[in-house]
Amino acid sequence: MDASQYKDYVLTMLFMKYVSDKFKGDPYGMIVVPKGASYDDMIAAKGDKEIGDKINKIISALAEENDLKGVIGVANFNDEDKLGKGKDMIDRLTKLVGIFQGLDLSTNRAGGDDLLGDAYEFLIRHFATESGKSKGQFYTPSEVSQI
Repeated sequence: MDASQYKDYVLTMLFMKYVSDKFKGDPYGMIVVPKGASYDDMIAAKGDKEIGDKINKIISALAEENDLKGVIGVANFNDEDKLGKGKDMIDRLTKLVGIFQGLDLSTNRAGGDDLLGDAYEFLIRHFATESGKSKGQFYTPSEVSQI
């Protein structure tokens, strides 16, 4: 997988974990997490031979419920060319889900904290610029933007 494509997978997983922790079971939340579309459902798919397809369906259900199609369904978690075939894909996705499983983002209440923005900025800085594929996006350090 090209370095610039890591951000699509990592940010999607971070977003899913964040909204699941923050808004699952909250009828007044900014994001509605429907049954079968939470990070817990991804955890349940760990080790499954169809984990890639299941993750895609979980993300699609959340995107459809919140009018986010085309925003969070960009990464294909069932792409054998990028994630490997068979056991390699299962192991890779199981480990990825496990990395985010250990985070608890439900109590993130820091004022002005932009967890997803900070993660995106980090990934753009370290991966997109290295690959030479910016897709019209250029990284400007926040310090320069503030000045």
